[in-house]
Amino acid sequence: MKIVVENAVARFSPFRLAEPVTLTIEDGTNWAFVGPNGAGKTLLTDTLRGRIVLGSGRITMHDGEGSEISGSVKSVSFRDIYSLSDAGSMYYQQRWNSSDAELSPPAGTLLEGFDEKVRDRYVSLMGIDQLLHKRLVSLSSGELRKFLVARVLMTEPAVLILDNPFIGLDEGSRKILDRTLLDLSRSGLQIILVLSQTKDLPEWIDKVLPVSGLHVGTPVDRNDFLSDRSLLDSLFPETSVCDSMIKTGRFMLPVSGEDDSSMRPEGNGVGEDVVLMKNVSVRLGDTAIVENMDWEVHRGEKWALTGPNGSGKSTLLSLVCGDNPQAYRNDISIFGRRRGTGESIWDIKKRIGYLSPDMHTYYLEDISCLDVAASGFFDSIGLSGHCSDEQYRMAEAWMRCFRAENLMSRSFMKISYGEQRLVLLVRAFVKNPELLILDEPLHGLDTGKKSLALKVIGEFCSDPRKTMIYVSHYKDEIPSCVNCFKTLSRN
Repeated sequence: MKIVVENAVARFSPFRLAEPVTLTIEDGTNWAFVGPNGAGKTLLTDTLRGRIVLGSGRITMHDGEGSEISGSVKSVSFRDIYSLSDAGSMYYQQRWNSSDAELSPPAGTLLEGFDEKVRDRYVSLMGIDQLLHKRLVSLSSGELRKFLVARVLMTEPAVLILDNPFIGLDEGSRKILDRTLLDLSRSGLQIILVLSQTKDLPEWIDKVLPVSGLHVGTPVDRNDFLSDRSLLDSLFPETSVCDSMIKTGRFMLPVSGEDDSSMRPEGNGVGEDVVLMKNVSVRLGDTAIVENMDWEVHRGEKWALTGPNGSGKSTLLSLVCGDNPQAYRNDISIFGRRRGTGESIWDIKKRIGYLSPDMHTYYLEDISCLDVAASGFFDSIGLSGHCSDEQYRMAEAWMRCFRAENLMSRSFMKISYGEQRLVLLVRAFVKNPELLILDEPLHGLDTGKKSLALKVIGEFCSDPRKTMIYVSHYKDEIPSCVNCFKTLSRN
């Protein structure tokens, strides 16, 4: 399908790009719209799909014969997970509560209504046949993303727009998706990818369209784009800025007015147990998520927790953070204290900084980004307590540290997915935690923001008293400070 955009301008100013959009996407070509978080990529794709009402200009689509058609353009973005997981009627931590989890429908119900042969084809292609009978709420974020892509492929569109489809998937699933998209493009499906990082740019992409600061750039060939260093630096400036700050010694983390050592019981020092698990098992119905697991994390250690989608990584972390009630059935000690001996969940959480895909899915609060960051002091979804001036000062300082100060006054629900992830990452740091648990923290961050975030994490963990557990499906996103590894396998 040939897509022609002629001087398109949105009718309403909040949906406008910096200048009228003129663009031609030739039939049979695969494109990638690439740029930093908040650049305007989603506004551009929504314009192409007709979701934004135009005040002037036009968008036309033509078949291979040159005849104008309405076309079938479908899109998948991470925001679709909100509707897929029914986040409005479910709640954070529901997947860990077995009685409430049973209220969630089987994942296979998401695929009802499609032709059986079409459904079976894409279930097989995406490798999700073993997930159909699992409860929807029990699916990992990566598994949910597989369902999203499979479901939209079953509609058999002429043009498919995929927003950062590879992040959240393990290495094997990324390869399967890449091969599936290549095969589908060869059989006639036209694909447009929306990407925030250059490493996810497949070889079968023909044209790259740079987007930055609500400006739509000039399309270039894929290889020319990857070799243009000045263009890449202009799209993702945090990479060069971070390098400059490191070289000049100007990279410093915010310092709290409180001594974090006062939070620890007397005698706890480097090398003592922060997490101790003995023969731990977690089940959801008849399914074993974690089975006979031993794990010991000492103060000062920096761990990488790895494994494929659905192997139980998030479940294991939910036991540490106090979110999973099955912790009380197991032999688990946190900060030297056995679970179930009188401590509250909040006693545990106040010493932990935490970010996970589940938290992002269910953090649906229409409050300022500064208040979202400050909610880390209270371990709450939304700002549940009154922040002191010092707490707001620290939240602001950490926002500046992550170069997110431009987001402070903006509504959390009105920024991009990647910008939301960045604010939630700030939230994990604001109280200068003893234990930092980051479950796929760089999801959706652009190339430059990832470089900066990894530097901040490394500087924070240079303190030998700090302990970290870090989850990622990308080997190159594991911080260099990591000195211990634990790999889970799918049951």
